[in-house]
Amino acid sequence: MSVLRIATRYAKSLIDLSIEQGKLEQMFGDINTLKAATKNRDLYLLLKSPIVHTDKKIAVLDALFKDKMDVLTMSYLRLLVNKHREMYLPEIATEFIHQYKVMKHITLVRVISASPLSENVLSDLRNKLLASGITTENLEIEVVVNPSLIGGFILEFDNKRYDASVAAKLVELKSDFMQNQYVREF
Repeated sequence: MSVLRIATRYAKSLIDLSIEQGKLEQMFGDINTLKAATKNRDLYLLLKSPIVHTDKKIAVLDALFKDKMDVLTMSYLRLLVNKHREMYLPEIATEFIHQYKVMKHITLVRVISASPLSENVLSDLRNKLLASGITTENLEIEVVVNPSLIGGFILEFDNKRYDASVAAKLVELKSDFMQNQYVREF
């Protein structure tokens, strides 16, 4: 079974269970904490390791999160470890956050620019996106700086990409020059 399918199913079941118990917001916070924790290389390798015994993994997760997370979250983590699905925990956390945002109608917009954007530019961008009607009213903007763009920006959301960067325009211009329609090829 593919990793995406496993992550989707486990995340969906966790969302359904947390809604049923009225702990969706608490669970969202716990899963964000868990996702951040799995970026630690040692914890990541522990979860992925087939050599480390199940009891040891549960003991480590209890030591790390027992006092910080809800009982439902800890029970869920134990279930994943007992079913030998702990290796998919980072993907499950990512999918849970994605499904939560879809359910709450939150649109995540990633803006990649050549230099940091000012608050005025971000508020103008937010207003234009909201006025266009292509995003929901709940909008999260993530800004990434990539100096290789030279100038301009790239806008990504809902599997769409609008590239208004100088680097992309230069590539397009180079392609046009390579296919020069004014010089006859013999």
